[in-house]
Amino acid sequence: GAQHIGEALKINTVLTILDLGRNDIGVTGAQHIGEALKINKALTTLNLELNEIGAEGAQHIGEALKSNMVLTTLILEDNKIDAEGAQHMGEALKINTVLTTLDLWHNTIGDKGAQHIGEALKINKALTDLKCSPTSDPRARFLPLRNVLALL
Repeated sequence: GAQHIGEALKINTVLTILDLGRNDIGVTGAQHIGEALKINKALTTLNLELNEIGAEGAQHIGEALKSNMVLTTLILEDNKIDAEGAQHMGEALKINTVLTTLDLWHNTIGDKGAQHIGEALKINKALTDLKCSPTSDPRARFLPLRNVLALL
């Protein structure tokens, strides 16, 4: 599944939105998509919600974000991403200059993961929309970024 889509993305020059939400791609699928994102120059929106990619999958996607300068929206909602996965995303955010929307809602990044994301946001000047639940406070979902950080 995701392997074939990944291979197609490596050569596709017109697809801008890809919704793979709820497809159970897991870590292996995230690896294939991540490899494709390193090459693809067209995709601007990627939805990977509910795919159980975990920390390792977040690492693959994060590595891709370090070189991908096209993707502006990434949805990783409900993917079993923990503090380690948030660390990988934070490392990517320190380098990436085009991602404006990141959805990490309903993952288990916890305080340590929120710290990694927060450190990255001190450097990142592109991200304007962050959805996450690093705290138990349900208000965090749709607050402006500066207010989410204040909840930490």
